[in-house]
Amino acid sequence: MIKNILFLFFIFCFLSSILGCDAFVRKFTRKRKTEAPKEPMVLVPQEYKAPQMSKEEVYRQYFLYWRSWHDELINSLSGGANHKKQMDCINEALKNLKQLRQGLQEARQKKLDNYIKQLEDLRGSIREDLYGTNVAQNRLSAERIKRAILREFSYEKVKKYLA
Repeated sequence: MIKNILFLFFIFCFLSSILGCDAFVRKFTRKRKTEAPKEPMVLVPQEYKAPQMSKEEVYRQYFLYWRSWHDELINSLSGGANHKKQMDCINEALKNLKQLRQGLQEARQKKLDNYIKQLEDLRGSIREDLYGTNVAQNRLSAERIKRAILREFSYEKVKKYLA
């Protein structure tokens, strides 16, 4: 019995070494790394020119940016957002309003300067209101400024005054 088991074991080892050895070796041998083709190094970068937008498109774009930041300011003053969020919103609204100003003729720029001044005063008020005691008053002021700017500086009313 033991001889038979030993004999079968040797036959199994012999057959496995003959039949399965090549597949076994191929399975566990490390394959050579194929190197990716090397791309040439860029010595002179290419400059891509941005598409030129018309003055109407630029005005509409900055007006949209101002409006969305101003809406976000009003929401942050309504919802009890933190002070940093309120300051970020009013700074971005002012930045876009100043960019909007550059596309207007001088007479309209002076009108817009009044609203920019009001918005800067509101920024000062928000900056000083660290604990949020005057949030309702600041929100009402922001809404009043927004309505006035929308009434006087929408694209339909300003398109003939674009510089």
